Amino acid sequence: MHARRIDSLALDSYQRAARVILANHLVTATYPDRIALPLLRRWATELREDLADLFGYRLEVTETTARLFPVLDVLDSGRPARTTGDRLFDRRRYAYLALSLAALGRAGDQITLSELADQVASYTERVDGLELAPDRAADRDAFVDAVGWLAARGAVTLADGDAGGWASDPEAGEALYDIDRAVVFALFRPPRALQHLNSVTGLLGEEAGGADTRSPAMALAARKVRRALVEQPVVYADELGEPERGLLAQEKLVAEVEYVTGLRAERRAEGVALIDSSGRLSDVRFPGTGTLAQVALLLAGEIADLVLDLDDPVTRMPRPDRPFTDLVEQLDGAIPSASVFAPLADPVAAFGIAEEDEESETEPEITRYPFVESSWVGDTVRMLTGRYGNTFAAQWQADVPGLTGEAVSLLQRLRLVEPVENGLLILPALARYRGAIVTIRTRAETELFISPTEVGEVAAVGSSTAKGSGN
Repeated sequence: MHARRIDSLALDSYQRAARVILANHLVTATYPDRIALPLLRRWATELREDLADLFGYRLEVTETTARLFPVLDVLDSGRPARTTGDRLFDRRRYAYLALSLAALGRAGDQITLSELADQVASYTERVDGLELAPDRAADRDAFVDAVGWLAARGAVTLADGDAGGWASDPEAGEALYDIDRAVVFALFRPPRALQHLNSVTGLLGEEAGGADTRSPAMALAARKVRRALVEQPVVYADELGEPERGLLAQEKLVAEVEYVTGLRAERRAEGVALIDSSGRLSDVRFPGTGTLAQVALLLAGEIADLVLDLDDPVTRMPRPDRPFTDLVEQLDGAIPSASVFAPLADPVAAFGIAEEDEESETEPEITRYPFVESSWVGDTVRMLTGRYGNTFAAQWQADVPGLTGEAVSLLQRLRLVEPVENGLLILPALARYRGAIVTIRTRAETELFISPTEVGEVAAVGSSTAKGSGN
């Protein structure tokens, strides 16, 4: 591992570079900031070999881009694309994004927004159920969101005009963009030709990532565990197979990931989490500022108190079986079969369903998790709103159900809870946020305004940023 041969004075720089590329996968001259690309170019050789050896990832660094090609072991719906206003992409925005990339790949050095829209509109005619009608405001807004996502990453740069003006009135507004072809080509680089796939599962696993398939099985299992550590907020042992579970318990394997990333691993009997106090690998900072993060932290503290109350024990139940087959079937059902090149297409195989061992006589022990009813969660958020609501953002003060849903979604994204029918299962990592302490700064009579960062400040015992998903 090259990281161990780096001088201790330069190690922090190398670790920052590793966190940047693991968090973003694509780095350009301006994305995520202007210092990221020079930092990665400095450590390109060391990172390329370490990321390949430890994770099976492939790193390509050029003068204008750095692109990490990760290996996906599971389908994960928890890392959606977001607009510049932090709204989630829907299916229409994803479609416009893909078609915009296709159009930009065939364009010259510049293109107007209306020209790009016309090209995307012509492509939508070949896709059943998809349309881009410039006279429809919802279509224009979705298209501008897709272009904004590309602009944030440097694929296109606004040279003149205003995209918002075109979205408001395409007859009066216009925008001109410079195209960075290197970024466009770096953005869409699937590990397999999509026309050679009958199933989305062909994009999963190390073979699809192009790693050395001659590696021993244990080496591949070790890479899978290391990938889970940097891609998931928490790695629970009971979610891993037997080889991976044993590797997760090894101090050496976890220490390797700590050394490369500069993060600290927090071990519990149930699993391991990398704690990112730097904020450079996490896409969700928690605990954090803002109403949602603060309410989620307060709710986590209330749940922990409830679960730890020995005088009134809560109900416990096992986690439901959630194979990927349902999601696989939905995605596979959307593949246009007419575009698949049958001679080179992979056969569809069952995925995520382990065959039962007929010789096994002992049933594995089933772990049971605390269960909290949805009604209790709603009542608790309502109580918190009544107690601290005057410090919440105005949009949430009158929308307690919406606030409850968003707070629970944040805890789910951090793998602290798992929604089930009629309630939540409480996962072990939530215990690290027990004992939340609330400090509300009251306004002095002489003050007219309070800084937003001073209102409703929430702290937590041992608080630090829990590593979220890497992209």
